[in-house]
Amino acid sequence: MWKSVRSGAALLCAALLASACGGGEQAGTGAQPHEKVKLSYGVWDATQQAAMQELAAEFTKTHPDIAVDVQLTPWADYWTKLKAAVSGGAAPDVFWMNGPNFQLYASNGVIKPIEEQVDTSVYPKALVDLYTFEGKLYGLPKDMDTVGVWYNKTLFDAAKVEYPADDWTWTDFKQVAAKLTDAEKGVYAVGAQLTSFQEYQYNTIYQAGGYVISPDGKKSGYDDPRTIEGLRFWTDLIAAKQSPDLKTMTDTAPIQLFEAGKLAMYWGGSWDVAEFTKNDYTKDKVDVAPLPKGEKQATIIHGVANVMSAKTEHPAQAWEFVKFLGSKQAADILGKKGPIPAYNGAQNDWVAAHPELKLQTFLDAVAYAVPYPVSKNTAAWQEAELTHLTKAWTGEVPVDKAAADLAAGMNDLLAEE
Repeated sequence: MWKSVRSGAALLCAALLASACGGGEQAGTGAQPHEKVKLSYGVWDATQQAAMQELAAEFTKTHPDIAVDVQLTPWADYWTKLKAAVSGGAAPDVFWMNGPNFQLYASNGVIKPIEEQVDTSVYPKALVDLYTFEGKLYGLPKDMDTVGVWYNKTLFDAAKVEYPADDWTWTDFKQVAAKLTDAEKGVYAVGAQLTSFQEYQYNTIYQAGGYVISPDGKKSGYDDPRTIEGLRFWTDLIAAKQSPDLKTMTDTAPIQLFEAGKLAMYWGGSWDVAEFTKNDYTKDKVDVAPLPKGEKQATIIHGVANVMSAKTEHPAQAWEFVKFLGSKQAADILGKKGPIPAYNGAQNDWVAAHPELKLQTFLDAVAYAVPYPVSKNTAAWQEAELTHLTKAWTGEVPVDKAAADLAAGMNDLLAEE
């Protein structure tokens, strides 16, 4: 889940507008042939820093006139620092971009559209769509993630419950949840987490046939009866005490409860592989299954893209680097070192790294994946989601009323974009 704050987004929008007025299209034409150039490359994940440095070094081997400085800014400070850099006209030449922030940066002319013809068929279509704005592609997908159900085999065995089948449904999930809940031992079937929409609510909304935001980005889907059913999936679990209540999950995050043997299942992403294979409790107790099917199969897909600053002084060299980062060669390196590469056919090393887990589950999910829902100011309505849905999760108001109120507030925010 990508967390943002509305007020911060408003300030960022103003900063981006000011930067765009500076004439991003007038960026320098780049260095002359054989002139030495150093590109800056902004990233936020310390666990991937070494892999990014390896990629930079590989690129320089075939582009000896271009050096790349990998600049790490931790996630907590990344967007704040990037906003300041954009305002001062000093954004990195190439940097990581995520879905929730993409349209804000693209619509304000801060990042360059890709003008060269690119074979996008090598990436999942949902990710290509995610980084396309007004018909123009702005970034090449670097990695990807989908969501599955991590489950505790020990707790399943203790409850004499069969492990989830690849074709299980909502009905199956609810039957299993009832059997896995053991109030006396303080064990719940699952944590109906509110703050991680990417892993939880968005998935069940689309599985129910609903939607979060219309394709044109102008209308909320939260007042659609099917969307409300996707939300009710979770509030029903809390009401049935098959999930901890919101206060418990606020005090102790569901992932911590899962790693303490207090949750039998955890809806989580492909990025959780590293966590669960290193944790002393889960490393030999868990596996993963596809998300259960509602009216349809669906999982949210997301992934980072590499983008170019519209004001880079070296656009030609920056594009060469972005093109390399989107190549099969780069993806093969990434697959051995980091998250799932977005490049189709380059994910085998990632799967093979943990043969004890059914990691192919996350790759198979791409076939029915839905892009992370976004708009020009995603942060504003994500704040509204928490404000209104918290009341449904605590039982203060019925879920249909909370959803209707959210839809009305979200539509007002979308009208301001």
